[in-house]
Amino acid sequence: MKNLKNFFKSIEEIKPILQDIVKVGGVAYLVGGSVRDLVLGKTIKDIDIEVHKISLDKLQNCLKKFGPVRLVGKKFGVLRIDGLDIDWSLPRKDSKGRKPKVEIDPEMTINQALRRRDLTMNAMAIDLSEFIKNPNMEPKIIDPFGGLEDIQEKKLRAVDAQFFLQDPLRFFRVMQFLARFEMEPDKCLNELCKEMDLHDVYLNKPVSKERIFEEIKKLFLKSRRPSLGFRWLHKINRLRDIFPELYDLISVEQRKDYHPEGDVFEHTMQTLDAAAQFDEYQNQGEKFLLMLAALCHDLGKAITTDENLSCKGHEKAGVPITKKLLKRFVLDKDLIKSVCKLVKYHLRPGQLLQQESSIKAYKRLAKALAPEISLRQVAILNLCDVRGRNPKKHVPLKRVYQDRFEKFLNKIREINIEHGPEEPVLKGRHLLDVIQPGPEMGKLLKKAYEIQMDENIKDVEELKKRVLQDQD
Repeated sequence: MKNLKNFFKSIEEIKPILQDIVKVGGVAYLVGGSVRDLVLGKTIKDIDIEVHKISLDKLQNCLKKFGPVRLVGKKFGVLRIDGLDIDWSLPRKDSKGRKPKVEIDPEMTINQALRRRDLTMNAMAIDLSEFIKNPNMEPKIIDPFGGLEDIQEKKLRAVDAQFFLQDPLRFFRVMQFLARFEMEPDKCLNELCKEMDLHDVYLNKPVSKERIFEEIKKLFLKSRRPSLGFRWLHKINRLRDIFPELYDLISVEQRKDYHPEGDVFEHTMQTLDAAAQFDEYQNQGEKFLLMLAALCHDLGKAITTDENLSCKGHEKAGVPITKKLLKRFVLDKDLIKSVCKLVKYHLRPGQLLQQESSIKAYKRLAKALAPEISLRQVAILNLCDVRGRNPKKHVPLKRVYQDRFEKFLNKIREINIEHGPEEPVLKGRHLLDVIQPGPEMGKLLKKAYEIQMDENIKDVEELKKRVLQDQD
């Protein structure tokens, strides 16, 4: 309970807000993932507080005393105070009819409200009003559905099958929760997800790309073994209808001298986990990019692998398949383009080192990758690729090929192309005394840049002389 006491100390700043809510007759509960993470000893980043016994207008009037208030979830009655990372909501119920609508029900009991939640580990609450009355009290967890026991047993269990099936996004939440917390869905939850219709009954259409994207993002950024989510899809026979491109990798054999781990699906899963466990990303955006690339890097093997288990050209063949997969849940066209480039070039770092290629080859590759991705990022994907070859268990190899990776990084750092191609030395302004801007100047500048890369010439006058000489 030490973690709970520390949390109570950390929310001292919102004590006046809670006091105001209590004063007008409200009861405030810490709910959902906030309580779950406290139990698990994790840092709480998103605080969810559900307020009972008062109307939405009353809650809004309380909150606006402490700053500008925004209604961020009109359908669900979620309020936020600007500058405070807390969601304030009211309990909700469904109206009756063929197309149920969500209605706010301030008089709902906390047990009734918790029954609407997806999984037992998310169906717990703490009465914050008690904290206002007695800050030194031992915090008590309201747990009507056995969430504490399920957490201890590392089990995912639906609170109520009927409510669970009403929101198709819960299917993808199970996928990311089981990977993040490395917990196992119980038999009943697996059966629900096997048959679940991924159709939003409120909007009368399939679950939106944006909502799926957010769950996939959590899966990739918050778990060390995101492969568990995809392995689960395969286990319950849903991989084929949700990610058919990944399903096509199952039973695609590989040469055992290169890939002792098994088929291409197994290799992909190990590569994905290797990308999740790589710890030198510059930011979360780069990590997400590389993990998407790890998921897609060998999709081309499904159509290029021949009877001799050769898969020549699978990198290029995988680009349109990657694009097709990503378009189903990624709206960012630039992100898709970047992933496709990583897929296309993911073998090049190893090839450059093996062939002992010249500096010129490294420079030309850096130019081909720009502006979407960098040599460093391709090198990370290549490292994860070679680590996804563990024949003994379903986890990637650890720390292997580190020397090769660092050798490649040192090479591109020496010539200053780790994060992008070298800048052209000769610019248009250097040619204005002999030629006007236009297509002809563009050709000269392109030629100068090629000479610069091929011969490592960095002198402006020398490059100018060379291209003008060639023109004559």
